[in-house]
Amino acid sequence: MLNLLITNGLIIDGSGSPGFHAAVLVEVDTVTVLRGDVSHLEAERVIDAKGLVVCPGFIDLHSHTGLTILGEPHHDPKVRQGVTTELVGIDGMSHSPFKSREELERYIWQDSGLNGYPPLPTDWLTVAEQLDKYDNTVAVNIAYILGNSSVRIWSVGWNDRPATPAELEDMKSVVREAMEEGAWGLSTGLDYPPGSYASTSELADLAGVAARLGGHYHTHTRASLKSKGLMAPWEEALDIGRGGDCPVHLTHYRQGAAGVGSHLDYLELVENARDEGMDVTFDCYTYPYSGTTVTIGLPHWAKDGGPERLMAALQDADDRQRMKVELSRDRLEDNWLTSFNQPQNKQYEGMLITDIADMRNQDPADALFDLLIEENLFITTTGLGTNAQTLYAFVSHPAGMIASDSITFGDYPNPRTYGCFPIVLAEFVRAEKHLKLPEAIRKMTSFPAQRLGIPDRGLLRDGFKADIVIFNPDTVKTHATKSDPKHYPVGIDYVIVNGQVVIQNGENTGALPGRSIRRGKSST
Repeated sequence: MLNLLITNGLIIDGSGSPGFHAAVLVEVDTVTVLRGDVSHLEAERVIDAKGLVVCPGFIDLHSHTGLTILGEPHHDPKVRQGVTTELVGIDGMSHSPFKSREELERYIWQDSGLNGYPPLPTDWLTVAEQLDKYDNTVAVNIAYILGNSSVRIWSVGWNDRPATPAELEDMKSVVREAMEEGAWGLSTGLDYPPGSYASTSELADLAGVAARLGGHYHTHTRASLKSKGLMAPWEEALDIGRGGDCPVHLTHYRQGAAGVGSHLDYLELVENARDEGMDVTFDCYTYPYSGTTVTIGLPHWAKDGGPERLMAALQDADDRQRMKVELSRDRLEDNWLTSFNQPQNKQYEGMLITDIADMRNQDPADALFDLLIEENLFITTTGLGTNAQTLYAFVSHPAGMIASDSITFGDYPNPRTYGCFPIVLAEFVRAEKHLKLPEAIRKMTSFPAQRLGIPDRGLLRDGFKADIVIFNPDTVKTHATKSDPKHYPVGIDYVIVNGQVVIQNGENTGALPGRSIRRGKSST
């Protein structure tokens, strides 16, 4: 008897082509699309999808959940959106390889405000060992990209200095080994030390190693370059791609604020590079709010040496004064804080830094510095970092995909953590009609699979893996907002991962069929 038969649905297969009515047969973890009469077939389970859309599972190319999913494996904020595969290790922040567990735990501390600090054993060091942690223990599939911060820590250390020729060769070996163990490319977050200490030429050399093994360069660009011109950070990314002969993917790409250049400048940069013959793509999130660790706004010199150096700077009067002078006002205004752990600080959840400072009778910078000391650096911020008026142009652009940049902890996470994908279906497609439904689904399924190079996901095609979403195109909606973010979407009835039903009638079944998806390896 067959495992699962989905009947009467409108199949939108992920290719961008119009939908068609057919049945989908799932045998173990593989799909067959059946046109015509299927009434003669017997299956252990039949899902009647009349009036619903059946499409591939959504692939999130930017997720900060590589650690937190190990502590919360059912992963409700994401799988209830229809996400069946996530890319972790982005922004240059991967959690392997490391030479020792002490160094791994030190790095987890450094970026805890962005990737979490869940209570779990750090019982891995290599990429292969980390990927083993996800097999049949979590709700969704996990793909991994190598962050250049861990590469730099391995070979150069935590300090702001150029790599020696020998260290560069060692870093190339680290990239090569990570790719051979299943990484999909190289990521950077050039606002986050120690990866931000890498030069353009160093990154081109490392990206070239990844490219020769089928990978791409996935980058959060270097904001400090804006002093040389609005588009300079992204121009550097293209230079890295050219230098390494490597495909380039610009992540969370959008216009940061109204009146700062034009959104057309951003789109033209991508279009010109593609016309030149470069393989350039981007992703964007679907809410007008940025989100990251609050330490991103502190100067690099205060982090030169690792998290201990930053803690010392926060407690030193001279360093604090210097940081106050250099801290830009936009890092203190229009930024809401979350993920407090100390009981006395829970009252500040979801509040503006400036309002917290008023409650504490402090200067905003001093309030921020003291809270970072009290919370051991583990604070996350949601800010105003996107021009909402032009966001549609990025979401709908042919070279763009959808990605959540999700951070799943804190009482007031960025609303995109709960609503990034359904808001595309409800707002950008149904309400505002910026996109046709088949094209929107392509941006969330086959296009990101193509970007990574995953050969058997992202489409509903015979022989492909059974990652499937079944939703109501008329009612799908998210209620997640900045002030009330923790809402699961409605209208997403079923989510199937590797042939197992994880979401049924909008509720989590408790199944944990996720797998690590490794470059160059079978996903069975």
